[in-house]
Amino acid sequence: MSMINGFSPADAERLSDKERSLIERRERLLGPAYRLFYERPLHTVRGEGVWLYDEQGRRYLDAYNNVASVGHCHPRVVEAISRQAAILNTHTRYLQEGILDYAEQLLATFPAGLERVMFTCTGSEANDLALRIARHYTGGSGVIITRFAYHGVTGDIAELSPSLGAGISLPAHARTVRAPDAYRLGAEHVAKTLVEDVRAAIADLRAHGIKPAALLLDGIFASDGVFPDPAGFLAEAVALARAEGLLYIADEVQSGFARTGANMWGFQRHAVQPDIVTLGKPMGNGQPIAGVVARAEVIESFGRSVRYFNTFGGNPVSCAAGQAVLEVIRDEGLQQRSAEIGAYLLQGFQRLAERHELIGDVRGAGLFLGVELVSDRQSKAPAAAQTRRVVNAMRERGVLISAAGPLENILKIRPLLVFQREHADLLLDCLDGALSEVAG
Repeated sequence: MSMINGFSPADAERLSDKERSLIERRERLLGPAYRLFYERPLHTVRGEGVWLYDEQGRRYLDAYNNVASVGHCHPRVVEAISRQAAILNTHTRYLQEGILDYAEQLLATFPAGLERVMFTCTGSEANDLALRIARHYTGGSGVIITRFAYHGVTGDIAELSPSLGAGISLPAHARTVRAPDAYRLGAEHVAKTLVEDVRAAIADLRAHGIKPAALLLDGIFASDGVFPDPAGFLAEAVALARAEGLLYIADEVQSGFARTGANMWGFQRHAVQPDIVTLGKPMGNGQPIAGVVARAEVIESFGRSVRYFNTFGGNPVSCAAGQAVLEVIRDEGLQQRSAEIGAYLLQGFQRLAERHELIGDVRGAGLFLGVELVSDRQSKAPAAAQTRRVVNAMRERGVLISAAGPLENILKIRPLLVFQREHADLLLDCLDGALSEVAG
């Protein structure tokens, strides 16, 4: 059998006739750029709470999708979308109360000083807009990112997302810094290394006649490998960048909305104040909505010179979904649950590390966790092949996770915020079995 959509003949043989037909049809209609998870792709037909269901009715524990973070098809979000869609859905050039009510509630979750919001449809658009604002405010063009960053898929932002693959060429106005990898650098060296790298990046941009504009960092360094600790390591690098005239853009598309547990926003772990914050993914629990939150003077400088209009950004239905998400997080105590269940999982992974040599490091904040697999604990050699096998073994056991990092040897685990302890136990049990299977 020929290879289809990146699957080897051996993988393809495991597919049902219908699965094979869907993959071939998908490739014919959508082209080769799209990717599927798992050696045996999952054909989902329904979602409810922490579960996804396949065509045969088998349920899968979703420990990965941070878009539907308050639960697949949460009744309150579905009802809010349905109710508003039946009344009005138009753009922001008419006066409406819904967008203002939501903006007030959203901004109330941020520290004082971050007091303006602009709406987009996706996190990619939000980062693109944030970059435009930063360049306008500073008069510069240079951007500093991490070496394996992911910030989105628009033209300018894809160039600043080296994790998209070898086809992405870093533009002349970008410089990269090392990920804050406490496992390899040592926790005591993370902050110092980041400061040194940011200082060198700024100097190199200026040496090439490029005025720096922004330090753009993902709050959990997700694609780099999930690096949340030690808390506070960002502060000195952000202070340096600010002193040199750069704006700090906190990309909260993945780490925001109570994902990191103790705080609503990932940057708060480091006691830093961004100039601009970008939002996306879980903001509408699946309804497309994203945004840019910023200091008033930063946005007003941009707005006085540049018109902004987004046909669908901030539409009434999306704002209703966003408001429902905030209410669910508040009313169901999901930030506290993220902290509690996240700590429970972290301890569980640490116990597994005592029994499985494949685990080199365990790290995380709230319900965003990374389990790094290594083939040798002394050399910390990445176990990429074993990681792929573990991810696929988990899928076969009914639990969905993925992998991250330049070599994809870090298990990337993002349980839905509505996880209960019983779901965490199921995740831990399945990982235990998958690790045993791969090691054996």
